Amino acid sequence: QVQLVESGGGLVQAGGSLRLSCAASGFTFINYDMGWFRQAPGKERELSAAISWSGGTTYLADSVKGRFIISRDNVKNMVSLQMNSLKPEDTAVYYCAAVRQFGGSWRPYGAGYWGKGSLVTVSA
Repeated sequence: QVQLVESGGGLVQAGGSLRLSCAASGFTFINYDMGWFRQAPGKERELSAAISWSGGTTYLADSVKGRFIISRDNVKNMVSLQMNSLKPEDTAVYYCAAVRQFGGSWRPYGAGYWGKGSLVTVSA
């Protein structure tokens, strides 16, 4: 079955860096665009970054542009999110998910293509 397992979350001070990784299995990874969503306490889940199946196209939300980098390894079936210059407002649970491009936007592929999430806490 489809499995997406995030790792690398934790507690970091503002200005620090963390790298999230997501290991994928149970589906043909190279056939799917992938994304990182985040959900802060009391807020809706939002897309932070996305990457096409080839890695040739990436998307970064305005809130993380210039600080976060998304990448993927289609040999290891992994997608990563390098987070630099972290701010307290980046505190959230980060989810790895398969996505697809639709009408110029990136949307979740489906209910079964989500990881369970990894908590990132940025202290001031």
